[in-house]
Amino acid sequence: MNSRGRWLLLLPLVFLAVVLVAPVVRLLVEGMGSADVSWWSVWQDDHLRWRVGWSFAQAGITCVLALLLGLPVAWVLARLEFPGRALVLRLLMLPFVVPTLVAAMGVLALWGPRGLLGEPMAAAGWGLEDTPWLLLYGNLFFNLCVVVRAGVDALEQVSAQRVAAARTLGATPWRAFWRVEWPAVAPWLASALCLVFLYCFAGFGLALILGGQRYATVEVEIYTLVAHELALTDAGVLAVWMLLLTGAVALAYAAIEKRLAAPGRTVPVARHRPKGAGQWWAVAGALAVLLLVSAAPLLAIVLRALHALVWGQGAAVLVEPETLRALGNTLRFSGMALALATALGLTHALAVQALDRAGALRGVGAVQATAALGWRAAAFLPFVVSPVTVAFGLLLLYPQWTASLGLLVAAYALLAYPFVAKSLTAALDALPASYAQAAATLGARPWRIFWRVTLPLVATALRRGMAFAAATALGEFAVSLFLSRPEWTTLTTLIYQRLSRPGAANLDAALVLACVLMVLALLAFAGIEGRAQRHNPDNARHA
Repeated sequence: MNSRGRWLLLLPLVFLAVVLVAPVVRLLVEGMGSADVSWWSVWQDDHLRWRVGWSFAQAGITCVLALLLGLPVAWVLARLEFPGRALVLRLLMLPFVVPTLVAAMGVLALWGPRGLLGEPMAAAGWGLEDTPWLLLYGNLFFNLCVVVRAGVDALEQVSAQRVAAARTLGATPWRAFWRVEWPAVAPWLASALCLVFLYCFAGFGLALILGGQRYATVEVEIYTLVAHELALTDAGVLAVWMLLLTGAVALAYAAIEKRLAAPGRTVPVARHRPKGAGQWWAVAGALAVLLLVSAAPLLAIVLRALHALVWGQGAAVLVEPETLRALGNTLRFSGMALALATALGLTHALAVQALDRAGALRGVGAVQATAALGWRAAAFLPFVVSPVTVAFGLLLLYPQWTASLGLLVAAYALLAYPFVAKSLTAALDALPASYAQAAATLGARPWRIFWRVTLPLVATALRRGMAFAAATALGEFAVSLFLSRPEWTTLTTLIYQRLSRPGAANLDAALVLACVLMVLALLAFAGIEGRAQRHNPDNARHA
């Protein structure tokens, strides 16, 4: 790698070392200071073994459900042209940008004991409290759109000639799908399911609110061990096992992404209007699945918030000084974190490109290939490390900066910048090298090539990544819970405080605040990603 590539690598590398790796190591050292610690204690303790097993089970079950529901929906959206299809695709990713705490409250507003559907079910003796279904539904709400979007993008890459050839040779539509389309889309779906597994396995907010005592995950267990029991030894051992297990998934994801990075030109299968009642029923079924899983919790929380505003006691919370201060803190912290996350994601993606080009020029050996793959996977370290573990590690490693603005913003940016890095890395992978080479031949310097050639071509992907990063920062919960001062209350921590207090007034206030936070996150996403759509109506498939 040349000197420019090394400088690009420096910023994200130092940031990850200081804000992620060093705090995790410090926490593990602190937790394993006891001489009688055993690396196998996780598997010898029935309670911890159940937590690990359930964490894997709920993530795996969510992947299976998302695949079974998402693939048929993706096929309908990719192959059939019907009124409202463009709007459905436009709204498809909105559940993913909803803050975790808001999603949990949406699930409760729909299926909880006082929910729109949960209350009549509970009256009939079908209550869902203390069951795993609330958490699984919450996971599916977040992740179904990821699988559907990946499936749509993958199906649009299937060669129309190959499908037509299979049909000409007598293959039925079902056989043509399994023999031609499925092999082509499987890597894309595997990539999406790796992300789904990581999101579910490393999730904190949903498991804290919806899991209860019985179905809490490893993330909640680490938080409980450290915050309530001060059992740093057990928490450290549990954390390192989780790092190893989820790190393997992250490496698999990076390897699959690299396989998908090679640009290819295909003529996609043309969409057509539904033919016959069967295909119209398929459209209705796909829309019903999206409505029930992805839209119903959002609608439920809006309806419950409106009820609290009009007939309940939720209107007063909107003008309380505590709410206005929390709103200001949320916007301030998120804006600062977005700026830092964008810089980190941009340099990270350019460093990946420099590593790949260095390997291509010198001949890719085992060391170069491993380095490039490892640096691709490094962007996903914030997904495979518990936010709670990172927060406590920061407090232990930097006690003099406890509750400092820099530490809080850095932790926010740590969780947000992988979205920018992933989006830009995919866009740069698909960018033909001949563009930059032509500019260099005409005498343009590297930075001028970047500003005049590369950046305009990847601007849509950059905005898409920034939109997800902004939504992530606005809805951040775990880090805010542990690293902020009392006067730095954000909307997420204020909602959690209201939920922790008894009484209908506090529940109404939490619902209203959750609706405000949801609208804020959607506006931020639409403002950034919508601008990208106006610049590129064809949309970018790199986020």
